[in-house]
Amino acid sequence: MAGVSPTPLPDKWWRLFDDPNVDRLVEQALVHNTDLRVAAANLQRARAVLSESRAGLLPTGGASAEYQRQRSTDLTGRKADTDFFATGYDASYEVDLFGGVSRSIQAARADEQAAQAQVDAARVSVAAETARAYASACSFAAQVAVARDTVKLQSDTLGLTQRLFDAGRGTLRDVDRASVLVEQANAQLPVLEAERRASLYALAVLTGTPPAEFDAAAASCTRAPEAGAPLPVGDGQALLARRPDVRAAERTLAADIARVGVATADLYPSIRLLGSVSLGASKLGDIGKPQSFGFSFGPLISWNFPLNGAARARVRQAQADATGSLASFDGAVLRALQETEQALARLGGAIQREAALRRAVAASDDAARLSRMRFDYGADSFLQLLDAERDRASNRGALAQATADRADAQITVFKALGGGWETAPPIADKPAQR
Repeated sequence: MAGVSPTPLPDKWWRLFDDPNVDRLVEQALVHNTDLRVAAANLQRARAVLSESRAGLLPTGGASAEYQRQRSTDLTGRKADTDFFATGYDASYEVDLFGGVSRSIQAARADEQAAQAQVDAARVSVAAETARAYASACSFAAQVAVARDTVKLQSDTLGLTQRLFDAGRGTLRDVDRASVLVEQANAQLPVLEAERRASLYALAVLTGTPPAEFDAAAASCTRAPEAGAPLPVGDGQALLARRPDVRAAERTLAADIARVGVATADLYPSIRLLGSVSLGASKLGDIGKPQSFGFSFGPLISWNFPLNGAARARVRQAQADATGSLASFDGAVLRALQETEQALARLGGAIQREAALRRAVAASDDAARLSRMRFDYGADSFLQLLDAERDRASNRGALAQATADRADAQITVFKALGGGWETAPPIADKPAQR
């Protein structure tokens, strides 16, 4: 289709707009956006869980110290007090005979990789929404400028109409109709200006700053960014490899498959190697002497017989989770293809609409200019002039909206392609400072 090329998508696709404001704002958002900070915290938690799971491969142990004072009474009624001092170290190690520990590590590792993919997916979304908010602010500013030009044109027409009426060449109806057009144009200004400010507020929050502290450069932008060259979209295989949501779904599937193994291992006995060394004596000074030394070593086999079916039910639960994750993975692949095809189709329509409206604006400008000249010479009626002015204002407003739609469609394509996370800067753990 027109407007795209099969070349690979660059890492920092927003640079294709060749707008330093877009580059700066997207980079700021990728560092300070609050959603990214949440995703980064979730990744840290997943890494901590993985470290905890890996600890299952290592022995566990603990030191203890004890002091007891005992009183005993013999058959004659005499009482005797004795002291006992002891210190020791206990250690245990679970033999991963049925793979429960290794499977739990695999599940935790896949969860960590899925969390990393979620961070990358958040980066894709933040980059696209930041560029979209900036383009929206610029587009509404452009529409405000068009509306102001329209107000001026309609006001000039109203002034001319009033002068003709005062000279006896027009009617009061003509004056009223020209006034209606002026007020209709005026009515568009506050709405467009409010939407422009709303986009600036959204842009500020995306970059991690309070809404009132919106970017000054974005506030002065009056033209939506445009990627001049055809958009590089690559191929379908590269798309699926690049989309973080597809990767996250695949890693979640791997984690749930590993958890089936963890639940299956619970059906079998667990074997732990236990050992302890101790020093005990009735006098503190005897601690460390050969006669105070003691030890124990041996295996401990424990088995919770799955007589009530609970363990087997947990296996079935894990298998159902894995089946659901497989369906989610298939859905993520289909959704990635769907979103890309939809975005490309809408982009093609937006480009064609913008081109057609540009031609319409050029034609309506010529028609309005000729109509005013003919009106001045008395060849056209005032109604014909008003129709020409109305057509020009309508086409210019439609073109401004079409330009905004085209910019939005380009950004939607980039978001659907899933790029922008590969060389992203580190995420800050503090708000942006302005």
